Amino acid sequence: MKSKMNIKSIVIMATVSIISLFFINMSLAVSTGKITVETANLRETADENAKILEQLSINEEIEVIEKTGDWYKVKAKGITGFLRQDLITVNNVEQVENTNTTNEAKNEANNQTNNEETTSTENQPTEQNKENQTEQNTENKEAQTDKNEELGKRKIAENTKLKIVPVINATDIIEVKKDEEVNVIEAINGWVCIEAQNTKGWLRKEKLQNKEEQQVTPAPETQPQTQPQPVIETKYVNSESVNVRKEASKSSEVITGLTLNTAVEVLSNENGWSKVRVNGKEGYISSSLLATTKKKETTSRSSSSRKTTNTATKTQTKTNTAQTNTQTETQAQSSGNGASIVSYAKQFIGTKYTYGGSSPSTGFDCSGFTSYVYKHFGINLPRTSGGQSGVGTAVARNNLAAGDLVIYSGHVAIYVGGGQVIHAPRPGKSVCIVPVNQAASKYLGARRVL
Repeated sequence: MKSKMNIKSIVIMATVSIISLFFINMSLAVSTGKITVETANLRETADENAKILEQLSINEEIEVIEKTGDWYKVKAKGITGFLRQDLITVNNVEQVENTNTTNEAKNEANNQTNNEETTSTENQPTEQNKENQTEQNTENKEAQTDKNEELGKRKIAENTKLKIVPVINATDIIEVKKDEEVNVIEAINGWVCIEAQNTKGWLRKEKLQNKEEQQVTPAPETQPQTQPQPVIETKYVNSESVNVRKEASKSSEVITGLTLNTAVEVLSNENGWSKVRVNGKEGYISSSLLATTKKKETTSRSSSSRKTTNTATKTQTKTNTAQTNTQTETQAQSSGNGASIVSYAKQFIGTKYTYGGSSPSTGFDCSGFTSYVYKHFGINLPRTSGGQSGVGTAVARNNLAAGDLVIYSGHVAIYVGGGQVIHAPRPGKSVCIVPVNQAASKYLGARRVL
């Protein structure tokens, strides 16, 4: 029985060998292909939802291993995975299909052999399979290592725009600036997915600075604290006024001025100049203008100063008294004459306003009315309100008396007392009496011409 089993196994192995020799020439030649779309996803298994191992670009060459339904098993960039058949063109389709047939025949023969043989070596991988698996794992690990090196914090090499997907003609999302720090979260086929400004997008990896180029900002150097220059001695200004200069030269810029007996800290002396510090400022003063002691004022000077002050005070008191008396007398006189002016002015209440008018027969404008009234008393005023604003003497508003001219912006009136004025207001109106603050919009002051 055992002899018959061995014979059968030998026959099966011979059949496999013949089939292998039949396709040996085709199997030795490697089938290749090219990507026909902008970007193709190399997946871990023949499934649309399988993990993406790499992204391949148009016209990129690949090694075609075998066909599985609508998918091709391929090798690209050292990574083995699956691509949909509509994403690539294969240079020798028949060769791939024959390879599939050979593989199927081998598998069938191997399956039969495995079913017949129940030795201790069942299901144990061959040395060749181990080597192939180790090589593929190494390649996949190296590719994954390259990707991981791209991840993490990076800086942008130049101003560029993020793409919504890793395709050159894809829609732009936002712009990132040179030296802006971003977080790389994925790397595929020369593209990197980054997170910047709370947004995720894609850009080419060459738009990132190399890690070697990313300069680390050095810690700021601690500046040594400058010790203040020591003070040699303290001196005092011995002149009424002295300039502190920026440099030891009479033509140098003046920093500040000092008065008699001001204390300064002397820091150094050189070529007739003293470097000093005063009120937190440093500068230069001629050494001849400084003394080791304060300069005393003479008694005669102080006495003279007091006498002058007393004399000036007495003179000012007399002057103020005389001015007050004169002002009181003038005000009383003005009030008397002012009453006559007001009484005369009231005769023209109701006279119409006429622009440029200066008589009862033609009508009055504001300055025409005031000049007509004052002329009756022998006082000639300028014809315009602007000219009348400069005559006589100024009068405070709280000191107005009857007969005073009240000046407004572009207008003039006569004060009648009791906080009222008489005036020729505007076209369509006539001479009337109104409160001071209603005659015109802007009160400027008052003039006394009596």
